[in-house]
Amino acid sequence: MTTGTHTTPTIDPARTALLLMDFQPLVLGAVPDPEGVLARAGEALAWARAHGAHVVFVRVALTEEDAAAVPAHNKTFSQAAAAGYLTDGTPATAVHESLKAEEGDLTVRKIRISAFAGDTDLRAELRARNVDTLVLAGLSTGGVVLTTLRQAADEDYRLFLLADATADPDPEVHQVLVEKVFPSQAEIISTADLAALSAAGRQGHSR
Repeated sequence: MTTGTHTTPTIDPARTALLLMDFQPLVLGAVPDPEGVLARAGEALAWARAHGAHVVFVRVALTEEDAAAVPAHNKTFSQAAAAGYLTDGTPATAVHESLKAEEGDLTVRKIRISAFAGDTDLRAELRARNVDTLVLAGLSTGGVVLTTLRQAADEDYRLFLLADATADPDPEVHQVLVEKVFPSQAEIISTADLAALSAAGRQGHSR
């Protein structure tokens, strides 16, 4: 696909993972229009199922041991750990029920902001599946999306950000990141773009 003088890389679903990050009741409750962003995440999931892309659910949750290990100077996690907001095994930290995992999907539990942070097995799983392209969607734009996108870019993944399946409690933060920061490292697309990009990718791969 071409926009002006810019050619958008196509998507080969077989080498692509859709990362649905922190779509949990606890986080959804903090963003504007949670129903809308959740619906678009569902559309992205349907695209992945239909085209054979890999699916990764990322969620944040702390066991008692994890919570006890959070240092007091960690501004993001210390208060949440003390209050029990992120306790693993509670409905608040489960992936939203509308985004149902199937056999072969990967679910990653993380204990910090980035999907790659700590001892998650995400890197090894992506490598084992021969994935070189990531499609990112998540909550919030200034949290897991920002940190994961930056780290994935440094690790040389091809990146696509679903701007309409991403949200932040502060709409201005979302706008600045999507319009001014992320384009230097990722292709900014909508869920509606996925079908065309993956179809073009299949055609190019078969030639």
